Amino acid sequence: MAHVRAVDDMSFTVDQHEVLGVAGESGSGKSTIGRTLLRLIEPTSGEIRFRGEELTDLEPESLRLFRRKAQIVFQDPYGSLNPRMTVEAILSEPLRIQGLCGSDAERRQRVAELLEMVSMSTSYMRRKPASLSGGQRQRIGIARALAVGPEFVVTDEPVSALDVSIQAQIINLLDDLKRRLGLSLLFISHDIAVMEYISDRIAVVYLGKLMEIGPTSAICSKPRHPYTEALLSAVPSPDAGRKGKRIVLEGDVPNAIDPPSGCVFRTRCRYAVAACAQVVPPLREVGPGHLAGCIRDDIL
Repeated sequence: MAHVRAVDDMSFTVDQHEVLGVAGESGSGKSTIGRTLLRLIEPTSGEIRFRGEELTDLEPESLRLFRRKAQIVFQDPYGSLNPRMTVEAILSEPLRIQGLCGSDAERRQRVAELLEMVSMSTSYMRRKPASLSGGQRQRIGIARALAVGPEFVVTDEPVSALDVSIQAQIINLLDDLKRRLGLSLLFISHDIAVMEYISDRIAVVYLGKLMEIGPTSAICSKPRHPYTEALLSAVPSPDAGRKGKRIVLEGDVPNAIDPPSGCVFRTRCRYAVAACAQVVPPLREVGPGHLAGCIRDDIL
């Protein structure tokens, strides 16, 4: 049976109180990264560290305690909430699992606080997901992730399933919660324009490989990898200085079971030369805190 390395030889850090955006097309490995960090998917190799503690071999009880500190907001606000449970039950469940707020009154008070955090009233407690809009459901998903007081939250495409008019509200809410609660976020999205607003740094991934990582301002103003350049070219901009021709990538994303030799992006890259098939380009520093993996980054 063939195996896919959904995330291949990738290394990065998320600093305290930082938002690290992870950008890339569908199938690039973004969601796998987030879920693996929380051990919702078991890694086959490598290390995951949280505050210096190795997570890959935690026993079940230690893993449960780790998940007080690290939570996830899922992409689908319709499928990620139990349709049979009320909002109060949904938000109370992580409190019971983690042994927090022992009495019913304490749990109810905590649920009320969580609803206030996401700008919803206590009148929603008795309602079920079917009676909520997509934006309201995603607010409940965010409140559920915050229930146990985490330090680190993975947000996996948190606005992609929502109407454009609602997306900005959710992004503003996440930004506000990050500041108020001192959270660190891994913000996963295929939309680099959304990421530009909320992220301190951006990591660009393609076919399970890290192509480029650096400060948001540097990534968006002067990308040093052709894939990042192509993603940014698709972003509408009112800034005349940033307007340029849309870069259309030819062909499809290669089969992850049999990826191209050398640089995995070379089959769709307009700058590719013969050498790109011979060597896997290492990430190298192209600016302060800015790394790119391209042997031809000097032409960008």
